[in-house]
This record gives sequence, structure tokens and C-alpha cells, in this order.
Amino acid sequence: MATAHSQHRAGIALVAAAAVACSTAPFFTRLLPFDSWTILFWRGLFGGGLIAVILVLTQGRAGLRDLTGVGRNGWLVASLSTLGMVAFIPALQLTSVSNVAIIIATGPFVAAAIAWIWLREAARWQTMLASLVALCGVTIIVGNMRASSDVLGIALACLMTVAIAAMTVTVRRHKDTPMVAAAALSNVLGSVVSIPFAHGIASVTGADLVIFAMFGFFQVALGLSLFVLGSRLLPSGQATLIATLETPLMPFWVWLAFQEVPSSQALVGGALVMGAVIADIVSESQPQKQLG
Repeated sequence: MATAHSQHRAGIALVAAAAVACSTAPFFTRLLPFDSWTILFWRGLFGGGLIAVILVLTQGRAGLRDLTGVGRNGWLVASLSTLGMVAFIPALQLTSVSNVAIIIATGPFVAAAIAWIWLREAARWQTMLASLVALCGVTIIVGNMRASSDVLGIALACLMTVAIAAMTVTVRRHKDTPMVAAAALSNVLGSVVSIPFAHGIASVTGADLVIFAMFGFFQVALGLSLFVLGSRLLPSGQATLIATLETPLMPFWVWLAFQEVPSSQALVGGALVMGAVIADIVSESQPQKQLG
């Protein structure tokens, strides 16, 4: 019981840290004056390379074996992650950061539904209630769409949310698969897919490469690796709910660096998401404390 509880707490910490790292994507995207495919190419190259280096440094030959033998389940995770990445960057460029951030808040519903259908994994009622609160934030933001570009951007954000939810459930289902290696593979796939469409691959400067390297390390290598590791230790619905902490943080970094002020709707939605996640974590840990 104590071991399971400690693993659960570790899962919460890992996914929360992943949310902080992943929330930096809009900040780096705003810094880079390139088309989305060029950003995907360089970010994937640095992100995948850094994850591979971390694996080799921490696991040696075992890490190399993981990279070359992820298996069918690892390829499935990599493909879903790649789909999410390919949809994410264009979504940030086609609609506001706030819109994309709040759409991600639907992730717990999607993951819980997939987990119930596939794994028969019933979500806690507290998690579902918290997810419903997060969804209210989505309704507030989506009701403020401005133009046709918003529609396409929001559609891509929805596609990304479904892909990441499916990836989360797959990670939960196949815990023994080398998923960190699959995360590295997904970035390489993203770079390969981007090559035919990218127009600025050769026009990057040395300063741009430094930003891409930071983008690859903080948002991709650190964020994706922590999320994959944490998802193994948590129910799928709760993992995606905690990951929605990314939602209020995404517009915060952009506001801090570029004075892109979130709308009042985005602020309300972000507050709902933050409150829902905190309430779910507290409600889950309270019975454990009483037992201990």
C-alpha cells in the first residue's frame, strides 16, 4: 500500500513537472520567425537527439537497445505523439495561445473515455467532476472565436488533444514498453514528416539554433519524457487532468515575455482548470492520509 501510494505521488510530481516544461511551447514558438514545419523539423531534431543522449548516458547499452527495439507498441506511441506535435505548432500559429491552451483541458474526458472503452478503467468520480469543471473553461473560450483561422486552429488543437489522450492510454496499457525511447522516435518522425513542407530549414542562424536547442530540451525532451514516465504510474484520466496545468501556464509565459494579454475569458478558463486540478489532487490524497 505504501509503495503504491509513493509511486502514485511520484506520478503526480512527474506529470506536474512535465506540464510546466510543456507549457513553454508558445514562448519558444513566438521567438522563432519561421513556418510551422521548419519549427517542427528543428525542434524534433534537437528534442529527439537530446532524449536519445539522456537514454544512453543513464542506461548505457540498454538505452541503445531501447532505441532500436521499441516494438509495435512503441511505434504506436511514437506515431500518436508525432500526430499531436504536427497539429500543435500550426494550431499555435492559427489561433490564440489561450484558445489552444483551453482546448487541451478536454484531454481528461477524452483519455477517460478511451481508457474505459479499451482498458475498462473506471475514472474516479472526483476526477470526472474536476474534468467537467475544466471543460467549462473550454466552452467559455471556444465561444469567443474570432475568424475562420480560429476554426482551423481550434480543429488542430482538438486533433492534438485526441492524439495525446490516446498516447496516454497506450502508455498506461503497455507499461513494459520502452516509452522514453518511443518519445525520442516520435521527434525524429516529426522531423522527417516536416522535410517536404519546411521552407526555412537552411535559413536558420546560430542564434536560432540555440533557441531551437532550448526548445528541444525544455519543452520536448524534458516535458515528453517526464509525462511518459509519470503516465505509467497514474490512471489515464488523472494523468491528463494534471497535465492540464499546462493550460493556464501557456498564456502566462507569452504574457510575461511578449505582453500578449489573455482575454478575460481565458483568465476565467485558466482559473477553472487550475482549481479543478488542485481539487482533484487534494481529494485523491485525503483518503490515503486517513488510512496512514
